Amino acid sequence: MVILGIDPGTAIVGFGIVEYINKTFTVLDYGCIYTEKDMEMPKRLNIIYEELNNLIKKYKPEYIAIEDIFYFKNNKTVISVSQARGVILLCAEQNNLKISAYTPLQVKMGITGYGRSEKKQIQKMVQRILKLKEIPKPDDAADALAIAVTHINELNSKLSMYSNNISVKKIKNIPNKITASEFKNLFAGEKK
Repeated sequence: MVILGIDPGTAIVGFGIVEYINKTFTVLDYGCIYTEKDMEMPKRLNIIYEELNNLIKKYKPEYIAIEDIFYFKNNKTVISVSQARGVILLCAEQNNLKISAYTPLQVKMGITGYGRSEKKQIQKMVQRILKLKEIPKPDDAADALAIAVTHINELNSKLSMYSNNISVKKIKNIPNKITASEFKNLFAGEKK
């Protein structure tokens, strides 16, 4: 299956496209869609729609996983991000993708198992899970990859809950998951 993860925004839309076959993650592409801040909003939204539509046509994902808007200090920002998110959802619907949304807390839990993880911890885990040589840049693209991985983990957990053919032992040994002590050791010695 192919998942398109999206970190929505108006100036920057992060995307990450991950294929998951036979318990193996493969990053197909990641990056950002950019729009100019002095451009009129309808033109910016059109760019987001067109670029996203091109990605969907190229990679043919089955699912789109998008970050949910949960809180913004600035009302103007939440309105513009909501508009961009609406365009993204419209594009997904028009391409018959299955749509799921995740809060930042759900993404943190889905990647590290800890809801107060810092951005650097999430990025390192995304790098490790996806077996990337370096942390993906920019941050919006790394966030989009984290959202895609969260969705894959969510699908796997639903599959394991409802399948009689999967034993508990197999569930515990899903590749790319680590124990709490392995996670702790990953960040040991990085304190500044």
